[in-house]
Amino acid sequence: MHVWPGNGRRQALAATTVFATAALGLAACGSSGSSAPVAASAKQTIVFAESGLGTEGQQTQTAINAFQKANPNIKVKIDVLSSDSTTYLSQLENSFTAGSPTPDVFESDVTYPAKFAQAGWVLNLTKLHPDLSQFFPTEVAAGTFNGAPYAVPWFDNPEGLYYRTDLIKTPPTSPAQVVSDAQKAMKTDPSLKEGLAFEGAKYEGAITAFLTVDSAFGGKLDPQNVHTPGNTAALTWLHDAIYKNKIAPTAVTGWQEGQVEQEYVSGHAAFSINYPFVESLATSAPVKGNTGYIPFPAGPGGTPGSALGGEMLAINAKTAHSAAAWKLIQYLTSSQVEVARAEVTGDPPSLPSAYTSALYAKAPYFQNVKTLNSFSQPRPVNPNYLTVSNDLQVLLSEVFANTKSPAAAISSEAAQIKT
Repeated sequence: MHVWPGNGRRQALAATTVFATAALGLAACGSSGSSAPVAASAKQTIVFAESGLGTEGQQTQTAINAFQKANPNIKVKIDVLSSDSTTYLSQLENSFTAGSPTPDVFESDVTYPAKFAQAGWVLNLTKLHPDLSQFFPTEVAAGTFNGAPYAVPWFDNPEGLYYRTDLIKTPPTSPAQVVSDAQKAMKTDPSLKEGLAFEGAKYEGAITAFLTVDSAFGGKLDPQNVHTPGNTAALTWLHDAIYKNKIAPTAVTGWQEGQVEQEYVSGHAAFSINYPFVESLATSAPVKGNTGYIPFPAGPGGTPGSALGGEMLAINAKTAHSAAAWKLIQYLTSSQVEVARAEVTGDPPSLPSAYTSALYAKAPYFQNVKTLNSFSQPRPVNPNYLTVSNDLQVLLSEVFANTKSPAAAISSEAAQIKT
């Protein structure tokens, strides 16, 4: 799948070479340009665009093979686009702006639907009567624009707080306890290099790391109102983790989730902020069997914190094959198929009903993932989110580099983010 920083992608997958299909070439594949709707029962070919890498791409193909066997009249052609998020988005946009009816159905990052919906590129799903109540509501919110659904949750990636259970016997219940537990662990175990590892580089992951902490202080990442006491308190906590409490090194200003992962699974960090995939990689001493994964603990007036990452499925507004495309989405997001994907790839299901004792027996950490999914917050659902993201990255990097205080950075950047 494509690597959107801060979305919880396995770093190993990012290194896999993928031959990207030129986006404009999609128009020649599968579907015709006819605007007349084609019934799901008719013989047809639809194009599914994704950025599947490694086992994720293989599992998508396995699921689609089963779908085609159950629906022999529908052939699905998979177009594997770039693993780079910027290139992937550009490929989709090139097809949409050209008015191409393909891809008929496609994978979307949780931050894309509002942009696509405002541009008129994706189908309003209201007429298809989707039952979105079966999914985790925060990811449903990420695919909703102006009150209408435009994308269906495929799988979730809630970011949370990892901790070493051999060093920290009970999970912390407040931000202050995270600090004291980290400081104590650093004194107890000289092999630790830091008490806390988190993504502090100037990229999307810094936003999700902040968002994981934000609601614990009563903050909310609303572009129209960034300058709030809760947001300032959350950013101050992260700043002080580096420069006052010294549980995080200044090196975090260059760390992305891959470096954070390595620090934790190598046994160098007592705590880290990261995604569910890290637990499946914690397979050697000293972290094996000694890993806890929780929402960031709430302070007074706050709620437990987690940032939403994940992927969604949407339908091209120009396709004549919306009925077949919808049938494919329903299949890929069914409980049985989501569980099979989770067992093979580690992608957390978007359906609460998919979190069963059978899944836990194969991967117990999914119990923690379900808890985090109950608290995960989406990034701003905004058609201009990429611009908002750039401004937020500037704000955060100023604070993490200690060139501005949290209060000063939020005060100076809030007006720019609002516009």
